[in-house]
Amino acid sequence: MAADSVSTAPRNTLPPKAQAGFGVGVVVQARDGRILLGRHRDGTWELPGGKIDPTHESVAAAAARELREETGLTVAEEAVTIFAMVHDVVAGINRISMAAHVAVGAEVAEVTEPHLISAWRWTEPDALPGPLFHPSAQILAVWRPDLGIAHPPAHHLAIAPSSCTP
Repeated sequence: MAADSVSTAPRNTLPPKAQAGFGVGVVVQARDGRILLGRHRDGTWELPGGKIDPTHESVAAAAARELREETGLTVAEEAVTIFAMVHDVVAGINRISMAAHVAVGAEVAEVTEPHLISAWRWTEPDALPGPLFHPSAQILAVWRPDLGIAHPPAHHLAIAPSSCTP
């Protein structure tokens, strides 16, 4: 084939084999500085969040949707700041967790998925309950490295300036 010709052979006609999980964890911070954590039925504490839908949903839209679905708290997509990407590997699968932050008033979070979360609690960042769900611990450690949160090894890439951190 000549260097200036364009191939007409189809490319990428099949989806790639899944090799990554893509999710978002949301640091929800009240005006007084406390953050929202949920008690999962398995005993860990976690940030609101979940998988990013395989649609044209943005990460910020997924964060707002997951927050609404899990807690009943409604925030605009524009109010969400994506501040980092966290990457680790679990069972041979790349796990990409986007770290989001949103500031809210003193709203009451509802338990909307009782089969998953038994309670939501506003918590001082320097008095976190444990154990923390690993992706939540990784996100919180990027958000507030000064807290010295123990977590499994992970790589992170800062995306936004630290304006969402105290």
